Amino acid sequence: MSNEHDVLIIGGGPSGTGTAAILAEYGHRVLVLEREKFPRYHIGESLIPFTYGPLERLGLIPKMRKSHFMKKFSVSFVQPDGKRSQPFYFFNRYDRETIAQSWQVLRSEFDEMLMNHARERGAEVKEETSVTQLLKDDNGKVIGVEAKGKDGKIEHFHAKLVIDASGKEAFASNREGWRVGDPYLNKVAIWTYYRGSQRGEGIDEGGTTVAFVPEKGWFWHIPQHDDMVSVGVVAEGKYLTRGGIKDPETMFQREIGENLWIKDRLSTGTCTGEYWLTSEYSRHSKYAASPGLLLVGDAFAFLDPVFSSGVMLALKSAVMAGEAVHAGLVASDLSPQRFSGYAKGLREGIENMRKLVYAFYEPNFSFKDVIMKYPEAGDDITDCLSGDLNKDYSRLWSQIREFVPLPDDLPYGVPLS
Repeated sequence: MSNEHDVLIIGGGPSGTGTAAILAEYGHRVLVLEREKFPRYHIGESLIPFTYGPLERLGLIPKMRKSHFMKKFSVSFVQPDGKRSQPFYFFNRYDRETIAQSWQVLRSEFDEMLMNHARERGAEVKEETSVTQLLKDDNGKVIGVEAKGKDGKIEHFHAKLVIDASGKEAFASNREGWRVGDPYLNKVAIWTYYRGSQRGEGIDEGGTTVAFVPEKGWFWHIPQHDDMVSVGVVAEGKYLTRGGIKDPETMFQREIGENLWIKDRLSTGTCTGEYWLTSEYSRHSKYAASPGLLLVGDAFAFLDPVFSSGVMLALKSAVMAGEAVHAGLVASDLSPQRFSGYAKGLREGIENMRKLVYAFYEPNFSFKDVIMKYPEAGDDITDCLSGDLNKDYSRLWSQIREFVPLPDDLPYGVPLS
């Protein structure tokens, strides 16, 4: 394996291997360095409708259709008393054969599919290789990385451009001092898996359910194949730890009783026994690029997952970055400003989804109230929640601001020259 490449990518998740697949498809020399051995566990399992576009561009729709991943046609919302909304079926808004049908994926299998796809396109992938530092020239331009292999051997890899696709670890952003939290979205999540719990039938079997608990907390309930369900609770840390409880299992089991629908669904199932916990759910990078460096996916920004936007944004950024880097390589121009359009488009989409997330967490806010006053807002809300994030939503934001305040756009994501 040569240590000289056109592009070097840190991280083998969806944004990294998606970008690699596009660049390798164009014939560029691409190396992906991934610290773990695939398949590996990862959370973030529900794909929203507009994930279809990036998957189609990557050529993965045929593989997805042949997979055993649970088909997802809808999302439902449940009040604490167990009262459930009618499912919001995507095909009432979108083409039934394309955008209207999504999937609930097992990320270990889905991410391995993407990694193998990148390899099939011609990208090199080196697993069990941890990047330890960015390499820079005397002018501060990133020219490669230092990495340590499974055997402990240290190697230097050089490339015309380094892409940080390290996910929530945000390798470059942390080391460059660019990482910033979100002013408000600082939730905690606890989750586990159940086998044999109740689920819907027919087209309702794979639907996502968001089930509310007090103080704007919520459960996700995501049916998967092999009779498994991913289920987790998200809320403020002070709410989950009330009474001095710190054990994740105790907190989770207590919250089950706060939503009757969740309690009923899980009553027939058996927990797998492992509980996961994470915090610092939303954060951003001040910059999208610097000389020799570009950020994609969660390394660029990560939003609270209430609307399952993570994988869509990761793959969308992969496609956008792949095309932008290809154009830069052809033009022999990989300067940071070359990626201004990429950064602006991605940041615009993130800010649109971020506004809906903020509205969701406002006490006493309901999208239903907005739609009752402005029926036309329903289509805009559906489009944004489904991942059509680069539309002009200025009218919708004006309408929602009559009910609750919405945040200004954060001044982040521009390239750093």
